[in-house]
Amino acid sequence: MLTLDWIVLGAFVLTLIVFIVLAVRSKSKTSSDYFLAGRDATWIAIGASIFASNIGSEHLVGLAGAGASSGMAMAHWEMHGWLILLLGWLFVPFYARSGVFTMPEFLERRYNKASRSVLSIISLVSYVLTKVAVTVYAGGVVFKDVFGIESMWGIDFFWISAIGLVVITGIYTALGGMRAVLWTSVLQTPILLAGSIAVLIAGLIKVGGWDELMHICRAVPVNEYGDTMTQLIRSPKDPTFPWTGVLLGSAIIGFWYWCTDQYIVQRVLSGRDQTQARRGAIFGGFLKLTPVFIFLIPGMIAYALNQQGVIHLASSDSAFSTLIKELLPIGFKGLVVGGILAALMSSLASLFNSSAALFTIDFYQKYKPKASEAELVRVGRIATVVVVILGILWIPVMKGIGKVLYAYLQDVQSLLAPGIAAAFLLGILSKKITPAAGLTGLLTGFTIGMFRLIFTVFKGYLDADGVIYQVFVGTNWLHYEIVNFGIVIVTMIIVSYFTPRIAEHKIAGLYLGSATAEQKAITRASWNKWDVITSVVIITVIIVFYAYFWN
Repeated sequence: MLTLDWIVLGAFVLTLIVFIVLAVRSKSKTSSDYFLAGRDATWIAIGASIFASNIGSEHLVGLAGAGASSGMAMAHWEMHGWLILLLGWLFVPFYARSGVFTMPEFLERRYNKASRSVLSIISLVSYVLTKVAVTVYAGGVVFKDVFGIESMWGIDFFWISAIGLVVITGIYTALGGMRAVLWTSVLQTPILLAGSIAVLIAGLIKVGGWDELMHICRAVPVNEYGDTMTQLIRSPKDPTFPWTGVLLGSAIIGFWYWCTDQYIVQRVLSGRDQTQARRGAIFGGFLKLTPVFIFLIPGMIAYALNQQGVIHLASSDSAFSTLIKELLPIGFKGLVVGGILAALMSSLASLFNSSAALFTIDFYQKYKPKASEAELVRVGRIATVVVVILGILWIPVMKGIGKVLYAYLQDVQSLLAPGIAAAFLLGILSKKITPAAGLTGLLTGFTIGMFRLIFTVFKGYLDADGVIYQVFVGTNWLHYEIVNFGIVIVTMIIVSYFTPRIAEHKIAGLYLGSATAEQKAITRASWNKWDVITSVVIITVIIVFYAYFWN
């Protein structure tokens, strides 16, 4: 990076500091202030935070890398704007009526305390071991690559950038809480979009335009069944992305992530009212349409340029950082690095705040119900610091197994999603689903998922022709997820038939058809024709995208 790039990056950092200081000065006197920004967030902040929280290492490294190696296959996950609409239109009213801070707390209202504890534990462990760990690892790798610095003060620059990223983000998250996360997202989102669009435009110009990119990528087979890089729908025999698994499998993961995961839903819970929460989700749905164009397609551009001999692509995971180094003019490189910094910091800040909320509300307050608001805020800050420390301690492990763990990241999400998704989905669709069924569904889905994870880790010790290997390791990851989801659904229905239901008055407003006339009136008054029109536009864009890249 040249002097002008450093000046642009420095200007971004200084602006970010101003935003952080303003957020921190807005004192968090109550737990609602600290974890949900006083439930006073507007749709712009909510939508920007949803987007900025989502864009992390899996996009900067993984999605661009997937574009360079397998083309359009991962686009299914990025076309999930319709699932964010589902969050806004279907789930927002239920979450608003319940008045909860966390998703486990919602499950307690709908089912029982045990369901809450199980989901809290699963969420916290998965955040630290997957999301925090992978984001930190990728941050260290990307910044070392982009800056081109091998070491500083005799220390590997990977460690300096990774630890620095965690510490700086942890400090402002601990001090400012959700308000800091929301405020910084409003700044970070446009910077990230502007920088990434610059990469896209520069790449398209260099490769010779859209038609040339499609011509090169359409000629590249991705399997032995005639599918190419530009195809969304691939043979059912494709080993990684068969259409029989990807359409429903990606939707199950997406439903869990966008509609039930604390990491995302906490932004909606911070909304001033149902109107702001829903419009924030709609805005987030719009923004969610962009990653295909600003990360995945640049990955395909990197592959095409490598084929043309314009750049040298060391590995598919270096696609995005290679484009930044090779193509961007002076000044823009600093802007894009600022965008990368923004993306990683937003993801980490959201993870830290969500983890602190889960621990404080679902564990500390549960076992110390008389704790004052000031005490809850203090515990929340301490919990944030603990998660930061755990993230730092996990870096040496990630340094050694980072690429292995990253390769399994989507697989791990597919193992966690079925049980949680089924528990939420059936819980709001029917009053007949019992507390015992909700808990059983969570445990069944998690157990089936962990069987695959354990056997995959130790697959070297298994007979490749044996039943255990074929069932738990050899099965396509998406097919396994769908079967898991089906088993959980059936199990919950059967258990509900033999176990007692919860009294209807205790879960009033928490399942379809149970809202009072007043609650229905509030929800109906919270949207107008423009909310419907903008939602239809998002769905239309998704349909057009699928039509273009269908085959």
